[in-house]
Amino acid sequence: MLKKLLLLFISVFIINTIKADEGMWLLSLIGKNYEQMKQQGFRLTAEDIYNVNRGCLKDAVVGLSRDGSPFWHFCTGEIISGEGLFSTNHHCGFDAIQTHSSVEHDYLQDGFWAMSKADELSNDGVTASLLVRMADVTDSIFAHLTDKMTEEQRAEMIDSISKLITDEAVKDTKYEAQVADMFNGNQFFLLVYVTYRDVRLVGAPPQAMGKFGGDTDNWEYPRHTADFSMFRIYTDSLGNPAEYSENNIPLKPKHFFPVSVKGLEEGDFAMIMGYPGTTERFLTSYGLDEEMNITNRLIYNIRTIKINILRQEMAKSQKTRIQYASKYAKCSNYWKYSLQQNKALKKLNTRQNKVEIEKQYQQWAENQENSKYKNALTLIKYGYESRKDNREAQLYLSQGIFQGADLIYFALENFFTLSDMLEMTDKSDIENATAKLHKNIDNFYKDFDINVEKKLLANMLEYTCKNMNPNYYPDFLKNDFVKKFKANGEKYAEFLVKKSIFSNKETLLKAWENVDIKKFRNDPIMQAAFSAYQKNNEIRSANKDANTNIAQGERYFVDGILQMNNDKLLAPDANSTIRLTYGNIGGYEPKDAVSYRYYTTLKGVIEKEDPNNSEFIVPKKLKDLYYAKDYGAYADKNGDLPVCFISNNDITGGNSGSPVLDADGNLIGLAFDGNSEAMSGDIDFEENLQRCINLDVRYMLFIIDKFAGAQNLINEIKIVK
Repeated sequence: MLKKLLLLFISVFIINTIKADEGMWLLSLIGKNYEQMKQQGFRLTAEDIYNVNRGCLKDAVVGLSRDGSPFWHFCTGEIISGEGLFSTNHHCGFDAIQTHSSVEHDYLQDGFWAMSKADELSNDGVTASLLVRMADVTDSIFAHLTDKMTEEQRAEMIDSISKLITDEAVKDTKYEAQVADMFNGNQFFLLVYVTYRDVRLVGAPPQAMGKFGGDTDNWEYPRHTADFSMFRIYTDSLGNPAEYSENNIPLKPKHFFPVSVKGLEEGDFAMIMGYPGTTERFLTSYGLDEEMNITNRLIYNIRTIKINILRQEMAKSQKTRIQYASKYAKCSNYWKYSLQQNKALKKLNTRQNKVEIEKQYQQWAENQENSKYKNALTLIKYGYESRKDNREAQLYLSQGIFQGADLIYFALENFFTLSDMLEMTDKSDIENATAKLHKNIDNFYKDFDINVEKKLLANMLEYTCKNMNPNYYPDFLKNDFVKKFKANGEKYAEFLVKKSIFSNKETLLKAWENVDIKKFRNDPIMQAAFSAYQKNNEIRSANKDANTNIAQGERYFVDGILQMNNDKLLAPDANSTIRLTYGNIGGYEPKDAVSYRYYTTLKGVIEKEDPNNSEFIVPKKLKDLYYAKDYGAYADKNGDLPVCFISNNDITGGNSGSPVLDADGNLIGLAFDGNSEAMSGDIDFEENLQRCINLDVRYMLFIIDKFAGAQNLINEIKIVK
């Protein structure tokens, strides 16, 4: 853990060196970890992982994004054939599967398998990125920075220099580039990507298998989930990124992962490469208080209202279940995470660990000539204290209003699109904006039910009004909801949907044809949305000084930690840039008299079956294969079919779908979850408890082969026996 690295250099403490299984390492610097990796069993070279002159492991790791967020990867995938086929998690492909589903073609319930490339389904807005190269550009950035700059001036200079660097990096290429800061602005790296925009759905098991265990098993072990889906990247005829076209061809990758069915043993080396989202290992006790007592607490409480409504409504019809499946999945994942993280943080006494770190840091800082280090924790403390009430209000606005029901944020987002369109003069710009707008409308109302919306509006606004500090009410909540409708959610929701042009697709499209800006501004949904938006902006402005103090203090604090550990390897926090983590396969003992082995089998799926619980349905064909023991080449040495396994790799959100590789670079699994006992891991890695839950590729291959009969896919995968 981070605390061990810090205390290592304080002579009054005698502790062990950090274990190598903590750390999300930058690929271009992985040579520094190489000896440790070899000791743990790695058999390749550092150049086999990262090399800009020839194909290597990095060239088969896919960062999945959506248009508008090219450098923020919601999941990871891995290329497993010479024809651009890649696998990722089922929950990563869930939105695409849901989008293509209908009552007539219920791919969520039945699964989907393309038996030929002609059957593969395009996915508008989904992009797949591969890292081309990365480089440390810290000196280029720091050459233009001084301690006399304000935080605002510093940020502006960093943005300006970063743009020059990225523009030069992608000049005369089809690449995209970013400069990402590491260690809270104390280090900077250039990352150059090639991003493909024609990504097609190839296969996915039924939801009963891909999400087996549902919310009950989420963040828990043992697991028995077939959490995978398959896609393919397409390019133009020259191999370049291109928008969807029937003339596009499958990607010819520089590298793809062979898939191993050799089997796994306790202690085997395991390496994961992917795009982890966000960690906060350097978070102070003051930031931890906000995370636990405000952020996690409110997200869990507010989303509980939404979760319960969606569960009730989705159970009523197949159509509603399909429409809201993806929305429910997105809402429920972090809902449970917030609860489990708080439990783990309390149980593991993480706050006290942070306090001890801060004590030792302050002792070091008092002996430094530069006073900025001495004042760092004071800045941080003051910043968090002064924004406490504002932060709580922001969460009620975001979780209770903008993410509560659907119409409020949808109206706000598209009203700004309309405003931009009215200022356009170029015909092609207007046509493109109009086409995008109509696509947004089509996509939104495809998965929209007015009866569900009314219940969400009524209940989410009532809860927000009841629990939010009235001093922060947006105007619509204060003047309309409370004064006019006496905080009666049902009546107010009925009023909104009856009077608003946003209540149905036809009314909205008709209003779009004869744009009347005044009519849109006076729409009750639009007025609610805009007043909440204004209130959020007010709070953001009020937080400016607090945020500046926190950012500056944390930068000095982390800089100090780096100096105190200047001859040791420290990994920067995850920030959706590609990383590598290595460790070993192995079980764990979460509490007294409880011990978990490192793998699960299909037997556990059958044991968990509950025909009366939608989370634990087992398809008949899977049961038939189980009782016939028809596992083909995918059984283990005991004749059982492996399903999942665990390792001590360091992962977080965004790593979902990441390749788990053996010592020779073969694919052995897909990372998909963490364990509840160590949900504190994003803030403080717990080496004795932290486990990464992975899908065994043998279960994936078994499903493709025996369950789906997709021999075409098996034939293009290089299977290592």
